[in-house]
Amino acid sequence: MRISLDHLCKSFDGVEVLRDITFDEEVSALAIIGPSGGGKSTLLRIIGGLETPTSGAMAVDGSPVSFDETSLRAYRATLGFVFQDGGLFHHMTALENVALPLQVVHGASSDEADDRARELLARLGLEDSLAKRPAQLSGGQKQRVAIARALAARPRLLLLDEPTSALDPEFTTEVLDVVRDLAEAGTRFIIVTHEMGFARHACDHVAFLYGGRLLEYGDAARVFDHPETPSSPASSAAFWNGACEERGLRPPQLVVAHGVHEPGSMFSHVAHP
Repeated sequence: MRISLDHLCKSFDGVEVLRDITFDEEVSALAIIGPSGGGKSTLLRIIGGLETPTSGAMAVDGSPVSFDETSLRAYRATLGFVFQDGGLFHHMTALENVALPLQVVHGASSDEADDRARELLARLGLEDSLAKRPAQLSGGQKQRVAIARALAARPRLLLLDEPTSALDPEFTTEVLDVVRDLAEAGTRFIIVTHEMGFARHACDHVAFLYGGRLLEYGDAARVFDHPETPSSPASSAAFWNGACEERGLRPPQLVVAHGVHEPGSMFSHVAHP
């Protein structure tokens, strides 16, 4: 699925949150990273047809995306969404949460929807939790139900907006392992994340946003190991300090990849307080 953004800008109440975003790439496994407030979620929502840009254009596989509501509704039906809080219906079981959108949005019969929901929940290790409501599930299990729901209609592209931001570390690993497995099985996705190990090793491309600008875009290994703007204000120190503050952690003195310090990498000069 080829996503093309042409000088995309977005403002809220006169405040510009995305500035002149341009790229044209075949998307397979793309991570959008950067400090909070950099425009990551806004960009993902525009790509998903949940927000309209203030200016600029977007095309999918060479066809321009029209931002009128009728066109967007049809476009959104080709995508799957996973949000930070999962967005599950608390009064419904895991099975009902996955099956209902298939019936209401995509017109599947009750039997078809139930069969597809059972198949996906079993695939994601939840075959014993079909009758449980969200309050009876762990954080990781709830996000797996949300992922199953997003996959139910066989979307062309899965969009995940910080799906692990509210999870404890053990559940973070659980959810990211699911996304990694989906990628290996051929699912195309774009994920907004602060999990740098996942972005570096599970995604083939990375977009680095800072202050609403796309400062880095390209192959994940190249962006992390040989950034084009290592001395910019969006350097690793700013990003890592912000990411660690959000999680109540101390920023690292240096970044170690598989136990080996990588001189000259994007994160090699992060200073410890």
